[in-house]
Amino acid sequence: MVDQLIIAITGQPDVAKAWTSLVAPSDRVGIKICAAGGELFTTHRDVVNAIVDGLVAAGHSRNSIIVWDRSLGGAVDAGYKASNEGYQLRAIAPGEGYDRNAAFTAPLLGKLIWGDLDYKPTKGQPLLSDTENTSSESHFCRIVSSEVTKIINVPVMSDSATNGIAGCLYNVTIPDVDNWRRFAQATGFAASGIPEIYSNPLIAGKVVVNIMDGLIAEYAGGPASQPNYSVHYGTLLASKDPVAVDAVALRQLEEWRKRDSLPAIGPLATHVQVAAQMGIGNADPSRIAVKKIAR
Repeated sequence: MVDQLIIAITGQPDVAKAWTSLVAPSDRVGIKICAAGGELFTTHRDVVNAIVDGLVAAGHSRNSIIVWDRSLGGAVDAGYKASNEGYQLRAIAPGEGYDRNAAFTAPLLGKLIWGDLDYKPTKGQPLLSDTENTSSESHFCRIVSSEVTKIINVPVMSDSATNGIAGCLYNVTIPDVDNWRRFAQATGFAASGIPEIYSNPLIAGKVVVNIMDGLIAEYAGGPASQPNYSVHYGTLLASKDPVAVDAVALRQLEEWRKRDSLPAIGPLATHVQVAAQMGIGNADPSRIAVKKIAR
């Protein structure tokens, strides 16, 4: 499925040429997965391995490829084993895993916690005030800022209790910065926070393709594992346009939610429309052509 999608997206005759058209042999390639969904709703290992196999066919060494998420608890549950994969399976190290020289400022204060780069512990010193442990600044992780030059974005087809959909836009923004909790809401600046982060050259300039894993889709309670609200969808959605993938996935999630008499999540997913307004991609259904590659 992955091979067919990449060939279709690039228009190349075979898998090796398809991946070569997206990433040069000199590129340092990272694959951003979602590992928040435990055994069932983490980006499936077979999908990642198919991507890695394609990159190897295009001339990349397996051990140079970085596969990562903020934490890897779900990846362990989903069968990933760092010692067996051949590629680098990485989590973002709390604190030191973020780059002080790659900062993003937003007019929205967030309360810093352990793991954020600028968090100041109170141990051994007077209790800090709330003002001293808040910040309007986030930092990109070092993997994004300096370790990879191209990113393959592989989110899971899942809703988000805070942002409506934990799709392509969400997957390479919220998990890749510290002080992120201020963006996990749909109102005010948070609605544009995800698109603003995505539009940074460290993200937008590096993401070459988005492949959404909908083999098992989750339409409520995500991105944490909620098997009662899942569908064996057997589908991968792929495009160079992250907004289009999210818009298509959001409509399908809404259909499943309506079937189960669940409230709409569109009002929480305002970042998708904001991203379209910012020119990151296209969310207009009349301008999105969905092509079925195989069944």
